[in-house]
Amino acid sequence: MKRFALILIVIILLFACTKKEEKGVALAQVDKEILYLDDFKSTFAVEDWEKLSPETRKKYIEDWVNLTLLAHYADKQGLDKDKAVKQKINYAAKKVKANALIAKRLSEIEVSEDQLFNYFRLHQAEFQKNAVNYNIQRIALVDKIAAENVLQQLNQGLNFGEAVQRYSVEELKNKGGFMGMVSAGSPDSLFWLKARELQENKFGLVYKEPLWYVFRVLESEITPQEANFEDYRAEIKRKVLLEKQDQVFQELIKEIKAQSSEIYYY
Repeated sequence: MKRFALILIVIILLFACTKKEEKGVALAQVDKEILYLDDFKSTFAVEDWEKLSPETRKKYIEDWVNLTLLAHYADKQGLDKDKAVKQKINYAAKKVKANALIAKRLSEIEVSEDQLFNYFRLHQAEFQKNAVNYNIQRIALVDKIAAENVLQQLNQGLNFGEAVQRYSVEELKNKGGFMGMVSAGSPDSLFWLKARELQENKFGLVYKEPLWYVFRVLESEITPQEANFEDYRAEIKRKVLLEKQDQVFQELIKEIKAQSSEIYYY
């Protein structure tokens, strides 16, 4: 009988292990919920995931564990049954799905060289005659709430260098968060674009998936080189896609309504 019970336990353990392997690599467990690597990776774009250092990944996992812990406690408090909370969860789920659908359709749009150059030619007055580079220092944060919190502290007098060391979640903090001179044609052109709009002695916010950044401009440098199409290529592409975003939204709505279920307004 004891031998039979031992065999049964082994079978159960093997079955449990198999079930875990089917779901992938487990990163952590909160109560009875297991947090898996594949679920974690799905919140990042492939290229962004590959850029994350082990230290940053560890920080994100800890944030995920804490978020799950808070969510579980909220359930124990009965907040999941609160009408307002349920409505917000339902709305958030719809928003995530809708944004994913729009992003998928946008990713399928190819912007040709002709479209980019035509935009540059038609809007040339918007662009500066001489190329300007910006010396930027930044703080990387995990979400917008954290970024806005740091921004508020900076506006209240917190030293920027101290904020980098205290809050930044990227390896660049080991270099004080200094990006160096950023140009329009660099991989960090999004910061360059935001720096152009930033008022003197002010702090800016940038979202570059998957992180939020608080940044400041230390100095600007007007180069003798005349700004050309190549300097503004990344910015132009963003502007073209931004213009197409509303078009894609309207086309999707029209397409879905044409083949969709009935809609009533009361």
